[in-house]
Amino acid sequence: MGWGYDYYSTPSLAEQKRRAEKQLAKLRKKDPGVEPVVIAGRKIATTWWGTAWCKNLERYADYANRIGRGSAYVKNGFVLDLCIVEGTIAAQVSGSSLYQVEIEIDRLPEEKWKKIAALCAKRIDSIAALAEGKFPEEFQDAFMRQGDGLFPSPREIHMKCSCPDWAVMCKHIAAALYAVGAKLDADPLLFFTLRGIDPTALIRKSVDEKMKSLLANAEKKSGRVIDEMDVGRIFGV
Repeated sequence: MGWGYDYYSTPSLAEQKRRAEKQLAKLRKKDPGVEPVVIAGRKIATTWWGTAWCKNLERYADYANRIGRGSAYVKNGFVLDLCIVEGTIAAQVSGSSLYQVEIEIDRLPEEKWKKIAALCAKRIDSIAALAEGKFPEEFQDAFMRQGDGLFPSPREIHMKCSCPDWAVMCKHIAAALYAVGAKLDADPLLFFTLRGIDPTALIRKSVDEKMKSLLANAEKKSGRVIDEMDVGRIFGV
């Protein structure tokens, strides 16, 4: 159906915002728990995880000419609700009508996760450090690596929208995808929920490797193995 109704009769930005406010008010009457995405400032995301999510979307040729259409929608407050659960992003986006967006993200393959976990062994000490993006730069490169990293490629992202736009990625879908970056600013661990992986596995792997190293060193120095309970107390596990 061409480029859809929104393309042919675009109202002023002020009118679009008024319409979005009315749609949000109706939504809140039905569900007080709706979570509109509000952007403070010029950037959609500012933390490492949120920014990395947006960069990942922008670097693929499949999305290069489409993803930008959603940026203004997010910044102007048109993503009226966004929910992230394992493997799914559900959003309600304001347009000429209120459109329903559903995006499915494939679970991170086990083999990729094992490689990432092995790489991070002995190098990430806490969930807080992981969430804050406080880890060695080589991990950032590994997490973002196309094909082998943590972030989804286009073939791992499946999307649909209730709008009449025939494009695979309409601006409402693009807005929802960008809005995930803003959501990750508030709660970076949602990324792991979305990809179906357990972030604590990285920490456990790191502690396990440190324990092995400590035990090996203790055996060399004293010829005996430190009691496991003592090692546990050292690392607080």
